[in-house]
Amino acid sequence: MKKLRDYEIGIAKLSNKKHEYEFEMDDSFFDLFGGDIILGGKLLAKVELEKTETLLTLDFAINGHVRLTCDRSLDEFDEPVSIQETLRMKFGAEEKELDDDLWEIPLDTQTINIAQHLYDYIGLSLPMKKLHPRFRNDEDEEEAEEAILIYSSRHATDNESEDDDSGDDDDDVDPRWDALKNLN
Repeated sequence: MKKLRDYEIGIAKLSNKKHEYEFEMDDSFFDLFGGDIILGGKLLAKVELEKTETLLTLDFAINGHVRLTCDRSLDEFDEPVSIQETLRMKFGAEEKELDDDLWEIPLDTQTINIAQHLYDYIGLSLPMKKLHPRFRNDEDEEEAEEAILIYSSRHATDNESEDDDSGDDDDDVDPRWDALKNLN
């Protein structure tokens, strides 16, 4: 069984240049996080780490597939995954997230563990609606039919026809906005 230590990169003794790493993720990787969305999978993450005096830049290329449960039929299926992400870590006083793709880590950090980042990137790449491939064509047809529908909140009154485009909409304007008309 894989452990989180398998996803550590020792940065203390790295020279200031580019370094390449590969990490394999399988069912045991997803078991480490105990989530119920991703049931398993087989992925390969290629990580290119560029170290400078003040910054680490990690470029992730994650490819493979994950096993999900269909929201409609509850059948398991494999969802292909192809991810390109960049994470920057600058050296500072404490460990904290500064932005979505920028972290601050202490200057004396010996190793970084990228397991959580890998898991997060995979999770964020998944579609909101998890549909088995056999239902995807049905879903596309439903969306196309919905796009044809025209919604309107305007109702024609007895004295007014729907084709009347007189352009006189001042009667419908809230009187509080009339003061803004005088601003020039």
